[in-house]
Amino acid sequence: MADTPVIQNRRARHEYELLDKVEAGIELQGTEVKSLRAGKVNLAEAFVAVDEGGLQLLNCHIAPYEHGGYANHNPTRPRRLLLHKNEIAKFKKGVEQKGLTIVPLRIYFRKGWAKVEIALARGKKLHDKRHDIAERETKRRLDRMMKE
Repeated sequence: MADTPVIQNRRARHEYELLDKVEAGIELQGTEVKSLRAGKVNLAEAFVAVDEGGLQLLNCHIAPYEHGGYANHNPTRPRRLLLHKNEIAKFKKGVEQKGLTIVPLRIYFRKGWAKVEIALARGKKLHDKRHDIAERETKRRLDRMMKE
């Protein structure tokens, strides 16, 4: 069964150098799942924080479900990420290093379960971003030439 993409964080790929990716489960309430399936999610300002219980997804805005009524959820509440202990330890160790952070890359459904792809990342400098843009433009130019 293929992954059903809901939302991708394209900005994260531009702003960060991605070092290590992992798929994590996410603890959601019922109305959050319905909003997620409708694609009403914003990952632009989201980040992952390490606490004593594991990892938390913070600032991820999942819009309230329009038919939710009184049972609706808080749109920006912290959501627990479900990982194995050794994966949590690996991310904790990575964050303790200077300049590394954990960013969510995308949210999707796999076999009916909501998943978040997170990555240990290092912030890019301005010259790195310019280098990536130049490489992308060169590749596009070569593809155009090959097509003609």
